[in-house]
Amino acid sequence: MPTASLVVTTYNWKEALALCLHSIARQRTRPLDVVVADDGSREDTARMVEGLARDFPVPLRHAWQEDIGFRAARVRNLGIAASRGEYVIFVDGDMVLHPSFVADHLALAREGSYLQGGRLNASREESQRLLDGGGVRFSPRMPMAPFVKGELKARHAFRVPPVAAIKARKPSRGVAMSCNLGVWRHDLERVNGFDERYEGWGREDDDLVTRLRHSGVERRLLRYAGLAVHLWHPTRWPDGIIPNGAIPNDRLLAETIATHATRCVRGLDGHVQT
Repeated sequence: MPTASLVVTTYNWKEALALCLHSIARQRTRPLDVVVADDGSREDTARMVEGLARDFPVPLRHAWQEDIGFRAARVRNLGIAASRGEYVIFVDGDMVLHPSFVADHLALAREGSYLQGGRLNASREESQRLLDGGGVRFSPRMPMAPFVKGELKARHAFRVPPVAAIKARKPSRGVAMSCNLGVWRHDLERVNGFDERYEGWGREDDDLVTRLRHSGVERRLLRYAGLAVHLWHPTRWPDGIIPNGAIPNDRLLAETIATHATRCVRGLDGHVQT
């Protein structure tokens, strides 16, 4: 079985991040290491991560960058560079993972492809219950946030490994979600990771998987496995922008598609020490 690293993105919500990290500490199959990819959080996040790292069951590192705007692409590259696993799993710091989350990813990881998982969107009240110390419930009856186009439905609360194996057999096309994404390190290195020209909200994950596809790496679905609950929070989309709507970064994505690019210029290699 390959070694896995978890890269956890965060920004100024240490309470949610703590829940995420505690769920990682309880994994039945432990990752090789965990990197918190921090897009400029306050000092209290660093202190919290440092405190957890002392007794964490695997190495826990904190990769931080200055807060000068939304730079998810760059901070994820920092996370990749600081990690050591052969297989890199990206999650958001406002997610609570099922105890078999890492095991499910590794069981279905295959060369020549990446895995795209999903998440259950907890309601505002359910999220507060979890933040107050309540236990996580992976159930279709879990109180959920109103349905948003592109998000996953209640049926994905079920963990059924045999069905997950069937679902993951065939390549699939669809939207990218870097909140639950597993990619081989050598494939990330081949395409040079995330394109750091993407600043401001959106499309940096679509760009990555587009270049993976151009380089021959197929998308496969992680369904009925790799479960995670996403905590409710106010929308962080910029004013006037809605999911799947037009945003400034669309121009960069259109360029990647039109040129059939496989490798970005400003990417992972700027952070990997030789």
